[in-house]
Amino acid sequence: MTKGVKIILFCVIVVFAVSSAISLCMLRPTNNKKVVVIRDNTELYSFDLSTAKNEKIRIEYEDGGYNIIEIKDGKIRISEADCPDKTCVKTGILKSEEMPVVCLPHHLILRFSDD
Repeated sequence: MTKGVKIILFCVIVVFAVSSAISLCMLRPTNNKKVVVIRDNTELYSFDLSTAKNEKIRIEYEDGGYNIIEIKDGKIRISEADCPDKTCVKTGILKSEEMPVVCLPHHLILRFSDD
C-alpha cells in the first residue's frame, strides 16, 4: 500500500468516526419533558409530557391545511398532516433536543423547551 492510499484511508476513518460520534450525540434521548409547539415564532402550546394526558390536537390554517399533534404515553408527535411530503409525520416521536419535528409548509415546530 502506498503512502497516499494510507493517508486517504486514515482520513476516511477519521471522518467516519467523527460523524458517527456527532450522530450519536444528536440522537441521544433527552430527559427534558417540557415541549413547545411553535408557528412563525409564536408559541401555540406548551406541555409537560410527564403530566400531560393522552390527547390529539388539531391545528388548522387559513389555507385549509392542518396538522394533528398526538400526545400519548408521555410522548409527542405529529400524527397527521395534509402537507405534500409528510416529513413531519415520518419523523415520528420527538426524542432529542437537537432534532425537532418540523412541518415546513405550515411553519410548525415541535421541540423541547429551553426552560
